[in-house]
Amino acid sequence: MGKIDKNEILSILDGYDKENVTIATLGSHTSIHILKGAKEEGFRTAVVCEKGREVPYQRFEVADEFILVDKFKDIINEDVQQKLRDMNAIVIPHGSFVAYAGLDNVEDKFNVPMFGNRDILRWEAERDLERKLIIESDIRMPYKYDDPSKIDRTVMVKFPGARGGRGYFVASTPEEFNEKINVMLKKNWIEEEDIKEAHIEEYVAGCNYCIHYFYSALNDEVEVMGMDTRFESSIDGLVRIPAKDQLEIGLEPSYVVTGNHPVVIRESLLPQVFENGDKLVETAKKMVAPGMNGPFCLQCFCNEDLELVIFEMSARTDGGTNTFMDSSPYSYMKFGEFMSMGRRISREIKNAIEQDKLDVIIT
Repeated sequence: MGKIDKNEILSILDGYDKENVTIATLGSHTSIHILKGAKEEGFRTAVVCEKGREVPYQRFEVADEFILVDKFKDIINEDVQQKLRDMNAIVIPHGSFVAYAGLDNVEDKFNVPMFGNRDILRWEAERDLERKLIIESDIRMPYKYDDPSKIDRTVMVKFPGARGGRGYFVASTPEEFNEKINVMLKKNWIEEEDIKEAHIEEYVAGCNYCIHYFYSALNDEVEVMGMDTRFESSIDGLVRIPAKDQLEIGLEPSYVVTGNHPVVIRESLLPQVFENGDKLVETAKKMVAPGMNGPFCLQCFCNEDLELVIFEMSARTDGGTNTFMDSSPYSYMKFGEFMSMGRRISREIKNAIEQDKLDVIIT
């Protein structure tokens, strides 16, 4: 089976009752504020959720409809897809949706209208494509090593997919790389076949900022919506221990994201923030049309030279948007009202319906 043709999706969309569109998503990641934002914009909402994990959506009263499944990946099942189509659903993708449903399935089997550009999701998931897009945008990235035997400085090692930082580690020599790989294999954090997919890049010392953007295809404008940084386990716990004790306990740090907190960046850095977003959007239009349609995130380090070095991209709404479920200083500055990323997505859908331009923002 080949990739779903956009015309197939637009044909389904043509049969929708546009006055009764439902905003739907998978019950994980950023779904609470996606659904809340949809309700604030006047839409009905639906959540596809594993049985036993529906309590937050009930308690927060953000979902009008519940589709309960045994496993999240069941969202790909035809009966679930039909339920979504029957309620005129537009699905909002996020990191858990891609991880659980499977990228191949999203591309080849998910015949439900989705917000944004489903083709760009692979450019986030595959490190080489992600790097190509960022480098072609003339945005600074860390140096990449193609062979662990060539490691000659401190590097960060990452693995493919939406793992939330699990399995990332720092190494300074080929020997240290191999030692830590063996530890990860014993912990079942990776499998043998993952080793060849290891992404090895220069470690950039600096402050971490995850910058959340929204590209409005209707307005052809890049908006800065908010910023966050992350709580990571076990590295955040480890650095609270005195250095001499860190050496003695021999704990191998991990970088599993467990939470997020909002930040604002130095105002003099905002020109770089907007420039990077603008560059990426223009390049994406050419390399993977229609490009960065909707929310995206650039994760960066700011070094001592006040240079933003981009090390990762999310081509859909990022988990850090949970830090502004009502608003951020940046989204409030732009809109003059409380505006979460979830609400911004639904505002774009509502505007597209009113302008009869859903085909511009749906795949």
